[in-house]
Amino acid sequence: MEWAGRATTAYHHAASPISLTLKDAPEATTSLPDFVKSVTPPCNLTPTLPGGHLQTMYTVVTKEDVPIDFKRHIFESDDMHYPGSYTVDFVAHIPDELKGGKDEGLPPRTKMFTDAEWAPIEAGSEDKTPMLIALHGLSGGSYEQYLKETIAPLAYGKGGPQFEVCVVNSRGCARSPVTTPRLFNARSTWDIRQTVKWLRKKYPNRPLFAVGFSLGANILVNYLGEEGEACELKGAVACSNPWDLAQGSISLQRSWLGKEVYSKTMATNLKKLFKRHLDVLKQNPKIDIEEVLNAKYLHEFDRYVDGSLPFTMIDKLTRTGLYSVPSGTTRRRVLIIVMHLQLTHF
Repeated sequence: MEWAGRATTAYHHAASPISLTLKDAPEATTSLPDFVKSVTPPCNLTPTLPGGHLQTMYTVVTKEDVPIDFKRHIFESDDMHYPGSYTVDFVAHIPDELKGGKDEGLPPRTKMFTDAEWAPIEAGSEDKTPMLIALHGLSGGSYEQYLKETIAPLAYGKGGPQFEVCVVNSRGCARSPVTTPRLFNARSTWDIRQTVKWLRKKYPNRPLFAVGFSLGANILVNYLGEEGEACELKGAVACSNPWDLAQGSISLQRSWLGKEVYSKTMATNLKKLFKRHLDVLKQNPKIDIEEVLNAKYLHEFDRYVDGSLPFTMIDKLTRTGLYSVPSGTTRRRVLIIVMHLQLTHF
C-alpha cells in the first residue's frame, strides 16, 4: 500500500528460516528475515509519481544517469548446443580524466578492452575481493539505469570498491553481436554458466554472487535450479522476477494498459533488437521473418520467433523456453525482491 509516497514493505519467508552468524559478534545469530528487515531502509517514494505505472514510465523519459564506465570483452561460447559469442561488461576503475566516452557502436561509457588491459584480467589473481555478476532485463544491457543504480555503491563504495562487478549481456543486447541465428529466452543459462566457471577458474578465492532483474532474474533462478549442489555462487538476488511467464503473458492481455502499453512497448523493443541483427537471424529457416516484424504485442513476437529456439515448443504455455518457471531446486541462498507486485498491477 502507498500513501503520499510512503509505501509498505512486505516480507515473506519460509516458516523455519535459516540463521546467520553476526560478523561483529560470532557468538550471536539472527534469522535471515530479521537481518533483511534491519538493513532495508523505509520505502519513501516520490509523491509526484503515485503508483507503479507512473514510476515505471518515468524511468523511460528521465535523463538522469549513473556515471559508471565499463570495459567489454567478447567470449566465445563453449556450449555445443548454443555456439557463437556473447559479451561481458566489467566495471572499470579508471582515472577521472579518462572516464566517459565510448567506442564506436557501443553504449555510452563503454569501451572494448585493449589487449594490454585484458591480459591481467585473463591472468587472474589470488585476491579475495567479492565478485558480483549482474543480469539485466528484457532487451536491456549494462547501460540500464536500474542496474547501474544497484551496482554503483558496490563498485564505487567509500574507501574503494567493495565488489568487482561484471554484467553478462544477453546475446544481441547492449550493442553486442549476434553470431548465430538465435536470440535469448528465459532458459538461456549457457552464458552465465560459462562466465561463472571462467571467474571461478581465474579467481579461485573470490566469493561469487549474482543479481538478476526481471527476465534476468528468471534466467538466474533457472541457472541456480539447473546447477543445484554444483553451483559456484555463494548467494543470489532476484529482483522483480516474473517467475511464471505463461501466466504473466496472459495477465498482460487482460487489461488495456497491460496489452496496449506494456506488451506493445516490449514487443517494439524486441523488434528493434531483431531488426538490428536481421542479417544473421534471417538465416534461421524456422523464424517467420515477416510475422515477427509485423508482431504488435509481446505474445505475438514470442510466437513467431519460437523457431530460434534449439528445441520444439510442444505447448505454448508449458514451462519451457520463452515461458518459464525455475527448474530444478536451488541450493544457494536467494533473496527475492518482488516490490513490483505491490506497486504495479495490470
